[in-house]
Amino acid sequence: MTEFTPLSAAVGGLLIGLGAVLLMSATGRIAGISGHLARLLPPYSDHGWLLRFGFLFGIAAAPWLYKFATAANIELTATASTLVLLIAGLLVGFGTVVGSGCTSGHGVCGVARLSRRSLVATAAFMASGMLTVFIVRHLGVV
Repeated sequence: MTEFTPLSAAVGGLLIGLGAVLLMSATGRIAGISGHLARLLPPYSDHGWLLRFGFLFGIAAAPWLYKFATAANIELTATASTLVLLIAGLLVGFGTVVGSGCTSGHGVCGVARLSRRSLVATAAFMASGMLTVFIVRHLGVV
């Protein structure tokens, strides 16, 4: 686990909130990553694809932009096997379909709007995450 850095966490949170507010005010769209990604794929074919692509590209490009701006060395290490990562990804994808969205849409935007559905979904996401950490770290599964 990396150490907690409150200043960078606060700045990151402010930027995420600002981005969500700007997207909502400019387009009326929720800043939900799974919704943007799903609507880039068929059968969707509207004129919003460029905005969706730009939104997702910006998220993917952010670490490189940060590294360029700060000259910081960013290291990410996956300690799980490829099979575990594949299964985890499929479960997350299944959860976003069943939950009608992801943590960015429900947790950031939905909770801010006091949506009951988003409050329940976010509570379920958090409980699932806590249960997963408990199982992996204390029961030795995986």
